[in-house]
Amino acid sequence: MSASTDAADAGLHTPVLYQQVLSALQPRAGGRYIDGTLGAGGHAAGLLRASSPDGELLGLDRDPAALEAAGRRLAEFTGRVHLRRASFTDLKAEARRQGWVEVDGVVFDLGLSSLQLAQAERGFSFRSEGPLDMRFDPDQSLTADEIVNGWEEHELADILRRYGEEPQARRLARAIVASRPLRTTRDLAEVVAREARARRSTIHPATRVFQALRIAVNGELEALEAALPEAVSVLTPGGRLAVISFHSLEDRIVKRFYQRESRDCVCPPRQPVCTCGHRATLRTVSRRPIRPEPEEVGRNPRARGAKLRVAERLGLA
Repeated sequence: MSASTDAADAGLHTPVLYQQVLSALQPRAGGRYIDGTLGAGGHAAGLLRASSPDGELLGLDRDPAALEAAGRRLAEFTGRVHLRRASFTDLKAEARRQGWVEVDGVVFDLGLSSLQLAQAERGFSFRSEGPLDMRFDPDQSLTADEIVNGWEEHELADILRRYGEEPQARRLARAIVASRPLRTTRDLAEVVAREARARRSTIHPATRVFQALRIAVNGELEALEAALPEAVSVLTPGGRLAVISFHSLEDRIVKRFYQRESRDCVCPPRQPVCTCGHRATLRTVSRRPIRPEPEEVGRNPRARGAKLRVAERLGLA
């Protein structure tokens, strides 16, 4: 089955860099794989199909709606697919729960899925009206509403700058606080659009604000930093980790982690003698990130900023 057919089968979710992920992980019969950010199951379906007849996959997601959608999508692989409501920060524990000590490949497709973006009631999109929610896990307490309507102006400005790389963070934070209470995504988007100074950009003025709030609500960067070593810890020698990121903050974390884990020593450069005892655990498969072809971006605009970085687990000395 083609990538485009797989994407159609996945409903609203179009797997980004689908063929590139399969090429990177090289799925095979009998292999074991983990999708730490399952979403609607597009990449998972490809891995299961390519590892037929007996490859297995463990799929993790914090979002019960995503797990439900993935369960429908992956029904044809009953007996070979195992789904868990869990964060990828608990990847090693979930693998052990499955009885797996080592796996042949792990994939993370970071950020927001098309499925979540399409559900106005989840509050992720500034293009539709919904509550200020933005939670991946509906059982957690922190929401975007609490941040937008309750946090101090300087705290709000800090997350807009840190997580949204928003150059007008202070100005927009001041405008948001002055406009309280804001009840819907449309309320917030209108305040941002009205107050943002004109700049040369093809993106909506609220894009960075919504990104920052979503990252803060879900602790995305902290979770990624915790999940990367979890993934490496379960890879068999020769197993691969493939991570798709969508903005510079995520990509920087992945790049630096790969760089660190590809070196035998991580002591400060001017230190004359190594005292860290660190040993390389990874080999980067490609020096530069893999990007989508123009044809994919044309079919799926969400792929525009995607970067795939792949690393391979080294054998233990």
